[in-house]
Amino acid sequence: MRIGELARRTGVSERSLRYYEKQGLLAAERTPGGHREYAEVAVDRVIRIQELYAAGLCSSKIAQLLPCMRDGDGGPSAVATPRLLADLTAERARIDRTITDLLRSRDTLDEVIDAARG
Repeated sequence: MRIGELARRTGVSERSLRYYEKQGLLAAERTPGGHREYAEVAVDRVIRIQELYAAGLCSSKIAQLLPCMRDGDGGPSAVATPRLLADLTAERARIDRTITDLLRSRDTLDEVIDAARG
């Protein structure tokens, strides 16, 4: 499929798809005319990339993890390593810390709102 179709099916801009390719997160074949052609599995790959970005991972960390993940379900691939488990565990701990911090901030805001309401 062409880049426009992939963008439409994933809800990700063409500019972002080109960025993913530049970062080594996504691969495309080129037609003789120079157009990008993506395999059907690119849809799952882009969705996985978006999920990892949403979890707060940077593109370099995503580039390290993607080769160890299956695109369809995000589970470990045959090349998954103990390092993948360690990296994912560390990222989960970071997310847990962020959630704790956000909950604390929300509680503080609730106190201020309640005080302001009198």
